[in-house]
Amino acid sequence: MHPFVSSAIRAGVVLLLVAPAFAQPLDIGTRLEPLVDDYLIDSMDNVALQLHHPIAREIALTTDAPWEGNTSCYVTVFQDGDLFRMYYRGSDYNVETEEHGGQRACYAESTDGIHWTKPELGIIEFEGSKANNIVWEGVHNFAPFKDANPDCAPEALYKALASGPDKGLIAFQSPDGLHWSLIREEPVITVGAFDSQNLAFWDTVRGQYVDFHRGFNEGVRAIMMATSQDFVNWTDPQWITYTEGTPPEHLYTNATIAYPRAPHIFMAFPKRFVPDRKPVDHPVTGVSDAVFMTSRDGMQWNRWREAFVRPGLQDTRWVNRNNMTAWGILRTKGTLPDTPDEYSLYLTEGYYVGPCHYRRFTIRQDGFVSVNAPAEGGSFTTKPLTFSDDPEVKGAGEVELVINFSTSAAGTIRIELQDEFGAAIPGHTLNDCDEIYGDTIERAVTWGGNAELRELAGKPVRLHITMNEADLYSIRFR
Repeated sequence: MHPFVSSAIRAGVVLLLVAPAFAQPLDIGTRLEPLVDDYLIDSMDNVALQLHHPIAREIALTTDAPWEGNTSCYVTVFQDGDLFRMYYRGSDYNVETEEHGGQRACYAESTDGIHWTKPELGIIEFEGSKANNIVWEGVHNFAPFKDANPDCAPEALYKALASGPDKGLIAFQSPDGLHWSLIREEPVITVGAFDSQNLAFWDTVRGQYVDFHRGFNEGVRAIMMATSQDFVNWTDPQWITYTEGTPPEHLYTNATIAYPRAPHIFMAFPKRFVPDRKPVDHPVTGVSDAVFMTSRDGMQWNRWREAFVRPGLQDTRWVNRNNMTAWGILRTKGTLPDTPDEYSLYLTEGYYVGPCHYRRFTIRQDGFVSVNAPAEGGSFTTKPLTFSDDPEVKGAGEVELVINFSTSAAGTIRIELQDEFGAAIPGHTLNDCDEIYGDTIERAVTWGGNAELRELAGKPVRLHITMNEADLYSIRFR
């Protein structure tokens, strides 16, 4: 008999108890699902979502050229084939006289994301010479991207938004990422506050351009979102929102990306600004750190209250406007021998003190947030999910559950597959699950040595996961 339906005969009357209606299962297809929020999670017992923090590495770039300076910031990075590209503002400011030395968009490149060079481009003249790495003159910020829109014109393969001389964001295009021109003279977005890193990119999942830029919402620096089909005509910007209980805080930049391994998820790395603090002796008041937040639609966000990157022990990082996370994360070789690729992020230091440095930080793939279990152990259960066969291998090979995880030497993970009502599926119980321990980006889960799950494709299943001294970062059926 169905576990949620029972009947009995009492004096010739049939009493029928029917199960309550269940929500539709979440269809995750074959996509990777980082456990950055509780979207997949139904219940938790002595486990919790835990924010992780990147590791500081070497200085990637120093802004020591005459056309750069102590307020060089608003860094953009992305991979373009075998080349890594970086764009940033070259700018200098005299704190004592409050004089600016001009603003210009500069360019650097790398073959590994670790060692960067500033090529002499010969494009823009500075003090009588074109022997520099400047690609545009006179913009407060310049945030390029390579356009993934399949209908993109060759002359606009690279696009950018930048603050123009009038209030608003100007749209740029380029065929090669170096030689830029205006798409039109007039700003394409005019609602907001534009003295920040304002960005846009093609959202491959939803088939539209998305923009994230700053405004002031009741006096607090906040983030607005707009969308477009052609990069010129944009919807009216709307304030993004947060989960209940998240307090308003000054977010100076946003650094929003579509996460490369799971582009249906937006990640952002805002610079959180606290304007009234000054822990070190410096003329300018205010301190900053980096925070982390995620969204599944670009409008509703989960923002972690704790810092993603703290200023740390360096006094210069406690000066106003430091710890600004570059827009973009790069997949780079593992820092330690015999380790998988990791992600590199770049944060500013030395702002106002000069010269500015862009320091590289690294974090494991999918390693931003995990479900964490202490040594005494715990468990969690997902909502009902459905997954798919990979159409490229339909009818051949296995469909597996692959996880990204880390345990201690004594830690353990076991996974039970249940039906949508919570009953264990024969052959896939906790007792059937082969013990999981170690530290790896991708490992197939097995039950009695068998990983094959093709017969369950398209059927609602729950994952019931027990853990101790372990972190689970992502799951995927493939």
